[in-house]
Amino acid sequence: MKDSVIAAQQTPSAQRSTRDLTRAAVSGWLGTAMEFMDFQLYSLAAAIVFNKIFFPDVSPAIGLIAAMATYGVGYVARLAGAVYFGRMGDRIGRKKVLFLTILLMGASTTLIGALPTYATIGILAPILLVVLRLVQGFGAGAEIAGATVMLAEYAPVKKRGLISSLVSLGTNSGTLAASGLWAILLAVLSEDQLLSWGWRLPFLLSFGLMIFAVWIRRSLKESPVFEERPDVVDGVALARDEVESVIATSDEHKGSVLAAGIRQRKGKAFFLALGLRFGQAGNSGLMQTFLVGYIATNLAVGRSVPTDAIVYGSLVGFATVPVIGLLGDRFGRRVIYLALSALTVVLAFPVMLLITSGSTPGIMLGMVLGLNVGVLGLFSLESVTMAELFGSRTRFTQLALAKEIGGILATAIGPVLAATLTAVTGSWWPIAAMLVVYSLITFVSAFLAPETRGRDLVRLEDAV
Repeated sequence: MKDSVIAAQQTPSAQRSTRDLTRAAVSGWLGTAMEFMDFQLYSLAAAIVFNKIFFPDVSPAIGLIAAMATYGVGYVARLAGAVYFGRMGDRIGRKKVLFLTILLMGASTTLIGALPTYATIGILAPILLVVLRLVQGFGAGAEIAGATVMLAEYAPVKKRGLISSLVSLGTNSGTLAASGLWAILLAVLSEDQLLSWGWRLPFLLSFGLMIFAVWIRRSLKESPVFEERPDVVDGVALARDEVESVIATSDEHKGSVLAAGIRQRKGKAFFLALGLRFGQAGNSGLMQTFLVGYIATNLAVGRSVPTDAIVYGSLVGFATVPVIGLLGDRFGRRVIYLALSALTVVLAFPVMLLITSGSTPGIMLGMVLGLNVGVLGLFSLESVTMAELFGSRTRFTQLALAKEIGGILATAIGPVLAATLTAVTGSWWPIAAMLVVYSLITFVSAFLAPETRGRDLVRLEDAV
């Protein structure tokens, strides 16, 4: 076993062509787009039709709550998927896991479109809906983390921020695609047509996208970083006791390389990553979830105004995301993180003044600014910085957990807290205060974090 490890350490760096990099970039973007499209398709269906076709024997209010509850169980499954697939990805490779996650997400989404309704099979219909939602979330829990890791490990060092940011663009693409599909259905179908068969179309159409994504990933080569890892032999990472055995019989240099990865005390990098995630996830929950309902309910504007603002903000994001990636490559991750989070703090109250002005242009401008500075800009940096913070031996697992735990704590809880505070105070200022707090958490985390630009991603140990 010692000889095989030494041989693996002495092999030349794994080479990837421009075509390989392009395929990896398309794969990462497509998988993230599918993840966000699947979840957006479901969330819109839960709000529009699921209470009527899967929970018809209860009041409309209770039916909506039940439909939203089936949406919420997906987040529980995401955390389980992050742990399971994260460990698998660190053990047997990124490629195999990404192939499985895309299959799970795509198949479960397609099958939702084929489900019989409550009128056909009774209580079994919502039970099957929950099961498919759990499967969908289980796969999605590691999809964006896996795509982030794969792209960061594929990218040339000097363009790592730009190429890794493509994962973030998948969020825009998926959200816009799902929203566009539902907008078309609502515009061309009657309510009877929508409830009888129209609601199935977006889910069934996702099958074609899944087939394309599976085809891309079947021919995708493994991450070159994973292949170069000194603890990987014949495509599988050695267990801790096996690595310890090799360390004991290796020369000083080889032993120190392996020991750095398995004997380092973990935790610092994870909590820094969680703090970096908190600002983006918390701001996203407020801007993209809570404020949409708050504007429609509390301001005298059309109900389409906040959703239109999100669409415009997402379109602007197609420029924001790669520009921030380029700036991170040029000036470093840390300084851009500090600048964006500080700018969000400064803009929080002015942005909320614009949004609550009641003026449609003011709402549009405020939402576009908040979304691009405090959410999409930070997301672009997050894609590469979190990958660089972690060592290659546990990168997939730690990154997936940081993303999912941060999402649950900030994105899921934040809107509920905002609703409570605005109800108690009768004012919008708690929303601005929460934007400030979330962004300060990210600012402090960025201040404490090391600069990671250019870090050797093959190293087994975390950056701190």
